[in-house]
Amino acid sequence: MRMDFQPVERASAAFQQSLTAEEIERVCLRAFGGDAAPLSAVELGAGMYNNVYRVTLAERARAVILRVAPQDSRQFRSERHLMRNEFASLPYLAVIAPLMPRVIAADWSQEVIGRDWMVQSLLDGVPAPERLGDYPRSAWPMFFEQLGSITRSVHGVRGPHFGPVNGPGYGTWSDAVLASLEEIATDLDRVGLDSTDMRKVAAVTAQDRAVLDEITEPRLTTGDLWTVNVMLDAEAAQPTITGVLDMDRTWFGDPAADWTIRMALAKQDERVAFWEAYGERDLSPAAVWRSLIYEVRHLGAVRLERHRLGNAAGVKNTYDAMAAVLADLT
Repeated sequence: MRMDFQPVERASAAFQQSLTAEEIERVCLRAFGGDAAPLSAVELGAGMYNNVYRVTLAERARAVILRVAPQDSRQFRSERHLMRNEFASLPYLAVIAPLMPRVIAADWSQEVIGRDWMVQSLLDGVPAPERLGDYPRSAWPMFFEQLGSITRSVHGVRGPHFGPVNGPGYGTWSDAVLASLEEIATDLDRVGLDSTDMRKVAAVTAQDRAVLDEITEPRLTTGDLWTVNVMLDAEAAQPTITGVLDMDRTWFGDPAADWTIRMALAKQDERVAFWEAYGERDLSPAAVWRSLIYEVRHLGAVRLERHRLGNAAGVKNTYDAMAAVLADLT
């Protein structure tokens, strides 16, 4: 029986490159053997980095998620082997294991399709961006409070080094941050974007690195946890988080450097409930200075992502935002 294959149509030059039906069949053969042929494979278009497929197998007609990393040659230095980083993070993410998909198979050999891939269980629920709007806004604080509790649990996990979970590891927080800034600047140079502002911030950071090194205990950060990576109960009367996914940008470092913290601070709306569960923020002068460095790192990553997606106006906006941060730093 021929597999029903539904890829996302993209331009030939797009960053994400879909698999062929034959490649998906080869992955399933490697992961499940010859008795679990795929009946269908539907590419899900919500992600912006990995290719993601909902694959239904002939064996008991069960569905799984197949995630496929970009080819190594297409990956930025600052984003290299994110899927491997997520896999290495799983023992540290045990604190939220009931919310996470289970890994069924993972293959970094690149023997099957020339790319890393991972098969995971299908999470119950509906993506939060599709479900949260069904509730009155008066109920949204419940969602953000749950998100704060999840984030607090992750940030409570201690790590063995600073930097990406899968390495390279650093002995100090300043070494990890400076290496990250340099990697982002190098990526910007590689794609022909101006990295001057990133390098100015790196110079300021190196000069005052002792402020970063007040952070002496590496803590696990989620890297990318926000509404787009959360599943909600499809039937619950109140917003109820049933799953979290795509934890591939995890780091060990200062919890205040987490993308989740940035997003929780972005607006003074229902998300203020996040802090009721998460706890109080450090508002000391040193913490405020560090937050500016973290914002630059976030903006650099956003600039690269927008470039990757062909969003020229969005790339330009990052330079204006970075200039404002630099004004506060210098």
